Amino acid sequence: MSEKTQESLKKETEQKTDWILILLKGMIVGTGAILPGVSGGVLCLAFGIYEPLIEVLSNPGKNLKKHRNLFLPFSIGWLGGFFLLAKLLEVLFLKYETVATVFFAGLIVGTMPAILKEAEIKTKGIYRFVFWTLLFLSVFRFIDTSQGIEIRANIFWYLVSGSIWGLSMIIPGLSSSSLLIVMGLYQKITAAIANLDLTVIVPVLIGLLAAILTLSKLVKHLYDRYRHFISAFIGGIMIASVIVMLWKLTYQVSYLLLYILLFILGYFISGKLDG
Repeated sequence: MSEKTQESLKKETEQKTDWILILLKGMIVGTGAILPGVSGGVLCLAFGIYEPLIEVLSNPGKNLKKHRNLFLPFSIGWLGGFFLLAKLLEVLFLKYETVATVFFAGLIVGTMPAILKEAEIKTKGIYRFVFWTLLFLSVFRFIDTSQGIEIRANIFWYLVSGSIWGLSMIIPGLSSSSLLIVMGLYQKITAAIANLDLTVIVPVLIGLLAAILTLSKLVKHLYDRYRHFISAFIGGIMIASVIVMLWKLTYQVSYLLLYILLFILGYFISGKLDG
């Protein structure tokens, strides 16, 4: 075998290996997109694919060809992880809602050290963080008690949910699933995804793609320029979400130790993922 042929085969093998690795990364990010407390944007940063992904999403006509070897396997992997985990979560919430929510609350809180570090929480960032936390607690409380705002499982709210999911891909630290739990739509949507209900999946995907394609360039610009401010904003949303999630649950005293252990487990798992 000639030296040229050997080099060609080696290059082809490396390309296949890279393709598989990117596919696996896409599956992990897709799983993170649907798992409460885990930010798809943070995972993209951790895997070193955030910048090229945002380039493609903000200007697909110009950059899709440039990054096609990354974008195609990543997209396939993302869809696989997203849909595969939905079935497991449907069963989990159906049988063990309180236990699952406590664990997910731990996942969310586990992301906070990294977010608060970005928000410069030890200096003036503490005021921004407290402000956003109190504001979103008030907003969530208003939505929960107001007769004028009713969140129902319909096409409009599926589009909104998809948009929130899209934003979590381009705003590192934002956990879309946490917001959907507070809105009362998370279980309905994951169940619909698990059962391939196109009446839900189609509007969710439309909302997701619309948010990504229209806002990715703006969000990247704002995140790069006002990283500390946006991190405090995200931290406020996340903590407010956890408080509302845990407040709404019905607890059994006999399971108190289990709740505590699962919360701690979620916290450490999330910290490792973000690290």
